[in-house]
Formats: sequence, structure tokens, C-alpha cells
Amino acid sequence: MSTVRVLVADDHPVVRSGLSGLLALEPDVEVVGEAGDGEEAVALATSLRPDLVLMDLRMPRTDGADATARIVATLPGVRVLVLTTYETDTDILRAVEAGATGYLLKDTPREQLVAGVRAAARGESALSPSVARRLVQQVRGDTGERLTPREREVLAGVARGLSNAAIGRELFITEATVKTHLLRAFAKLGVDDRTRAVTVAIERGILPGA
Repeated sequence: MSTVRVLVADDHPVVRSGLSGLLALEPDVEVVGEAGDGEEAVALATSLRPDLVLMDLRMPRTDGADATARIVATLPGVRVLVLTTYETDTDILRAVEAGATGYLLKDTPREQLVAGVRAAARGESALSPSVARRLVQQVRGDTGERLTPREREVLAGVARGLSNAAIGRELFITEATVKTHLLRAFAKLGVDDRTRAVTVAIERGILPGA
């Protein structure tokens, strides 16, 4: 049975040590190092050459997506498995585009996390079910279904609690034009009211969260 050598990268010391301790219980997993930010993750991955980097996304200095891209580009054979609290479309797509082999959430059960580490080390995709659904939705909606800049501006006004008339005055367009942009945004987001449109836009990373 070959051993999977893992580097754990997370800016929270308690989380980092907890993950290391959890993985150390597995007979075929060896934690070879810990990094507190993306810059350190790249440096340690370069010197230690682990089979897998378990990478957080939101970290100081260099974030997880940028660190992933650098590791994948310069260290052939070193896989990256993202483990994060965040599951917005923007975060997921950045990680996947950077070259991450998998994307798991921190509430993933222990058995699934360990299985994901083993799978990612073999080069297989390891995705949380909710992340997999989002990726499928993104692929399906990738042909002409992205919101236009104006549709995003109108939705941002809705998110701030503005009426159609107020949004129109702010953007120098008619109230009827605002309504047209909103209806198109509703169709693209698969919703039928203003509140749900804002909620879905935030969930997908189209609008910033509160």
C-alpha cells in the first residue's frame, strides 16, 4: 500500500492541526508539512514535493487559487485538493481554472474527506455534491446565459433596496428598461421574483455577499 504524502495549507492554526491530526490516523497518509498561507504553501510544495496539497482558499499574502495555479504550473505530479468553507460559483470556478483536482467543503464528513484525499492524489476529481451541482449548472448556462453588465447593475440596485424608478434614475434609463433587464435576469437565474434573484446572484458570486 503506497503512502499519500500530504501538505496541509490553512491560515487557521487550529484547523490546520486538526486536519493534520485527522489525516495522521490513516495508515496510508503521511502529513509532511503545514503552511499558514499561500506563499508558504508554494514554497513548501516546492521543497517537499508532496503527492497532494490540501489547500484552503481564503488566505493572506497569496490566496489558495493563486497558490494552486503556481503549484500546478511548476510542480508536475503534485495535486491540489481545495478544502474550504466557501462554495460560491466564483470561488469554485477560480479553483478549477487554477488546476485544482478537487473541491471539498469543510463540513465534509471525515470518511469522505479521506476518500477525497486518496482520490485526488491519484488524479481523480473529488467534488462535494453541492459543488458538483454548481459546476454542472455553470456548464449548462455557459452559452449566452451570463448576466450582462447592465443586468448586474440593475440587480445590484435591487439588492440595495431601490425601486425600479430609483434604479432607472441612477442608471439614466427608463423604468420600463429597468423592468426589461430584470425580467431577462430572472430568466437567466431561473427565478421569478426580486428577492430570489438577489439571493441566487449572491450564491453564484455574481453579486457580493452582505
